[in-house]
Amino acid sequence: MCTAGLMPLSSRSAFLSPDGPTPTAAMASAFSRCTSVRLPALAAVTLLLLMSTSPALSSQGDKEPVYRDCVKLCVRTNCTGARLRGFESTQPQYMALTGWTCRDDCRYQCMWTTVGLYQAEGYRVPQFHGKWPFVRFLCFEEPASALASLLNGLACLLMLLRYRSTVPRQSPMYHTINAFSLVSLNAWFWSTVFHTRDTYLTEKMDYFCATAVILYSIYLCCVRTLGLKQPGISSMVGVFLILIFTSHVSYLTFVSFDYGYNMAANVTIGMVNLLWWLCWCWQNRRTLPYWWKCGLVVLLLHGLALLELMDFPPLLWVLDAHAVWHLSTIPVHFLFYSFLIDDSLYLLNTEKMGVKVE
Repeated sequence: MCTAGLMPLSSRSAFLSPDGPTPTAAMASAFSRCTSVRLPALAAVTLLLLMSTSPALSSQGDKEPVYRDCVKLCVRTNCTGARLRGFESTQPQYMALTGWTCRDDCRYQCMWTTVGLYQAEGYRVPQFHGKWPFVRFLCFEEPASALASLLNGLACLLMLLRYRSTVPRQSPMYHTINAFSLVSLNAWFWSTVFHTRDTYLTEKMDYFCATAVILYSIYLCCVRTLGLKQPGISSMVGVFLILIFTSHVSYLTFVSFDYGYNMAANVTIGMVNLLWWLCWCWQNRRTLPYWWKCGLVVLLLHGLALLELMDFPPLLWVLDAHAVWHLSTIPVHFLFYSFLIDDSLYLLNTEKMGVKVE
């Protein structure tokens, strides 16, 4: 992290408001550009990340004149002519491949300049463009969240492989669970990409794929509770859920990317998913000895989501509430797939014996 040019304000009267500082000429002139060490390129996500930076919500930090003037001065000084060519020639390849531009670098450095001014005067660290300030590691904008998303994906993949090696393909839920796992893996992939580089494309894919997982979990529950005995019902529910997903994505893409609406929609379908699974668990608590695994999983997933409400500045500029939430969900995959394996084997055995499925 480069903090060159941090100059504390002389007094609190230099602030426009109790929330932050006013610009100072000394700060702007002291601004300098930092570079990183070259490492191998992240070619696997190159094409996905070469998109323009997503429009983010305005926050206290990026509203500050000290920040805006710093960015303007940096762009004017470093992002044109010979300076720009020099930047591009010295920029690590992995940064270029993941879409980091000279302007992005200016915004990153000016963010830390502004944070330093806030801290020097004893004020709370502000957010910038809807996000807390994070130390950039290599090309990762949010290192802890990116790592946590990757670990969730690996846990999901590991347990999917275990499921496939343990459960015969003849099990009634085998193909539905495999499809659910692929939807989940896709979501964790995009979560990792989004936390690596926040762009218009990666933000949308992260949000949409997360919604797809919740909707498919509802479908999974429907197949388990109703579809095995009445396949027509699960087919109709599946079509209905596809229509909901299509309408949701269309609205956010073509009408308005409303964060409040997206949150409300996901909470609503999440509650449907929670209540449906819990009702099934309650009904089968005396007949299925492993029912508690499913109940605990859905309660944990919804309970752990409350960690998002903590919303504190990142510890060591790396670990925030969102990263803590993602880290906390990693063990849940093992418990959930333990339930899926137990249940799939139970269904296979009852089918062989001609027993009525619960």
